[in-house]
Amino acid sequence: MSFAVAHIAEQPKLVPLQDKSKIAALIKAVVRTADSWSLTNAEAAALFDVPTATWSRMKAGTYAGKLDQDKVTRASLLIGLYKGLRLLFNGPLTYGWPKMPNNGPDFMGRTPIELMIAGGIPSMMRVRQHIDALRGGM
Repeated sequence: MSFAVAHIAEQPKLVPLQDKSKIAALIKAVVRTADSWSLTNAEAAALFDVPTATWSRMKAGTYAGKLDQDKVTRASLLIGLYKGLRLLFNGPLTYGWPKMPNNGPDFMGRTPIELMIAGGIPSMMRVRQHIDALRGGM
């Protein structure tokens, strides 16, 4: 009698981003995005889910830590949203839209920034998908 052994694929281990040059580039892009949207330090820190003091170090270019999967995901969503807005709008909405109240059903009068801060990554994904849908992609 022989038994087949089922091999269960191991889940990939999520390791923090440790490459200093990649971390610096990612943080620089997120800081530029926050600056272009005129976010306060408190808004930017909340959006990136870091303490304000950590955000200040990131903004100053003196952050020496790692970025976990959560931060890498947030950075990717913010950068993708920034690029989507640049492709969709031409003019003030390119940089102003994230802080404008929105009466759409997903926003209920809140700004996209307020929605993303309150809802974290799932809300960030919905806002990015909203912009992608407006652009004609999904």
